[in-house]
Amino acid sequence: MARDLPYADGDVRLHGRFFRDETHDTPRPGVLLIHGGAGLDDHARDQARRYAELGYAVLACDMFGEGVRGDRERTIATIMAMRDDPGRLVRRAQAGLDALAQCPETGAGRAAVGFCFGGMAALTLARSGADLAGAVSVHGSLATTRPAGTGAVKAKILVCHGAVDPHVPMDDVVAFAEEMTNADADWQLAVYGRARHGFTHRDAAPGSDGVAYDQPADERSFAAIGTFLAEALNPGRG
Repeated sequence: MARDLPYADGDVRLHGRFFRDETHDTPRPGVLLIHGGAGLDDHARDQARRYAELGYAVLACDMFGEGVRGDRERTIATIMAMRDDPGRLVRRAQAGLDALAQCPETGAGRAAVGFCFGGMAALTLARSGADLAGAVSVHGSLATTRPAGTGAVKAKILVCHGAVDPHVPMDDVVAFAEEMTNADADWQLAVYGRARHGFTHRDAAPGSDGVAYDQPADERSFAAIGTFLAEALNPGRG
């Protein structure tokens, strides 16, 4: 089952898409699915549907608001503004978490799973100390201007990274590992050999932008995230 879910961040109107598997008739743990730089597109909706099929209540959230998606200049400006203002990014993502929590199909436990820009958003939420059981970044940016303080990260963390992603160099990966260790976070990192940026995007072909679909990395990351969510959101099954 899927339905449109309008909500807001202050005076910014947002339009998400809610998914759940109709075979589950009781409230399920919630997953906030955070889209990449293209906005709430087919890739984000397809990913949300995959996680709903695992038994979660999933909101594919809208991080941009009306009139942004499809307008390249406004999209870039919106992404840069949130990247440079972590507080604003957290508020926008938190609005999605609040909307997810208000759905009657959503039970206890919340996690965020983000792709590219959404991966950065999920990690920024976790760094802020948001009340999350888990946060997942899939081919997302790992750099930050506001590193997590010791004990600040409540969520378990999973990062799924392509080994030859030119947009997220290994120096950023090492710095992220040091940051999470210094913060005493519960974190893990999966690095997929030969995988480039955007390795879950089925319609991406190898190009000069360093983005390419990689089926093994897509399948392995989905399996890893499924195991991670089962542990984070259903500790009794972990």
